[in-house]
Amino acid sequence: MAFTLGRNVLSVWGEESYRREIVSSPFFGVTSFTLNDPEAIRHVFVDNHEAYVRTSITRRMLKPMLGRGLFLAEGEDWRHQRRALAPAFTPRAMDPLRPLMTRIAQERLDQLARRTGRPIDLFEQTQRLTLEIAGRTMFSMEMTDRAERMRALVDGYAARVGPSVFDLVLPANMPNPTDLRRGMAANRFKAFIEEMIAERAAAGPAPDVARDLCDLLLAARDPRDGSPFDKEMLRDQVSTMILAGHETTAVALFWTLLLLSLSPGHQEEAAAEAVAWSGDDGTPLPAQLPVIHAVASEAMRLYPPAFLVTRVATKPDRIGAHAVSPGDMINVSPWLLHRQERLWADPHAFDPRRFMPGAPPIDRLVYLPFGIGPRICIGAHFATTELVLVLAEWLKRFRVERTDDRPVMPVGTVTLRPDHLARFRLHARM
Repeated sequence: MAFTLGRNVLSVWGEESYRREIVSSPFFGVTSFTLNDPEAIRHVFVDNHEAYVRTSITRRMLKPMLGRGLFLAEGEDWRHQRRALAPAFTPRAMDPLRPLMTRIAQERLDQLARRTGRPIDLFEQTQRLTLEIAGRTMFSMEMTDRAERMRALVDGYAARVGPSVFDLVLPANMPNPTDLRRGMAANRFKAFIEEMIAERAAAGPAPDVARDLCDLLLAARDPRDGSPFDKEMLRDQVSTMILAGHETTAVALFWTLLLLSLSPGHQEEAAAEAVAWSGDDGTPLPAQLPVIHAVASEAMRLYPPAFLVTRVATKPDRIGAHAVSPGDMINVSPWLLHRQERLWADPHAFDPRRFMPGAPPIDRLVYLPFGIGPRICIGAHFATTELVLVLAEWLKRFRVERTDDRPVMPVGTVTLRPDHLARFRLHARM
């Protein structure tokens, strides 16, 4: 099992995981529970969330890059960080960045227009575009040269971050060879981020209106004493926002475009909406672009970028009829939850109508692309906004098609990436 987990977490789930409400199984000396029941999910992630924390495997995979940032913080430290950062991630704070997202997408797609009709690596292109958006919305600086370096650093770490057999069989406090490789890759990335922060700081203080996410993070204050983030914490928060924001959006954009390439009717309907769109008027995007918003939402149902959320129990508990002991693992996989026949009609089908205006409301406990409860992703609004705006610009310009019929399979390590370099062609619409 350890080797299988390191290669692709999705492969460890058997048929019962897609049918049963709660699946329990032994896992390296403890019990692992996989929850597909909304009330069980509510209990763990909403009502009793303080009794469940990040696992040691998650921490050792991500701490070299994310450090003391919000994603890995726990308890009082997490609460204070969340309160400090929350004002920077409200729709009111994020919406002024929408024109910049659109402009970056247009610039990147102008470059792609030179390659219409020729095979491209679609995932590489979605990564480049979202990294550019992440960098420029964070730092208000051109990323032409930096984006390639940042992408190489992120990919270098991603190749080493997945769970290894050492993580699973050795004690959490015992360094292992995978930790060494992660640390070396993370140190290069952190040095790059520190360079960017220093260069951004040299630009001087922001005007009355924040220029970018860096301004918003610099303005954040510890609710305990009013102090700003120290240099190391600022770096860790920036790293968290860039990595979480770029990777998940790149993955979501890739799977959305793949699904549209396999469903020409839906692609043309979404493209017609994009072509007819007069541009962002600042109102909520689901109202401006309901078809594209529904397409993106359905793609994240079938291929949730954050496909697995794992916690470890810190005290005895009960989940339904199951006794939970300290150290037991609790898993909620949106990949599994979004494909439960009890909860979704025809769950494996790509059907954006589920998310169109007038469709039956979807229970917030059965659709979790950004998690659930107090620790729901703080950047959910940013990510959804970026995805919808980029899709609108992409579909306005291009029709997307596969170059072959080889299935693209998802590989679950940290996010849900494609299993091979999948080639696509873009055909100009205008």
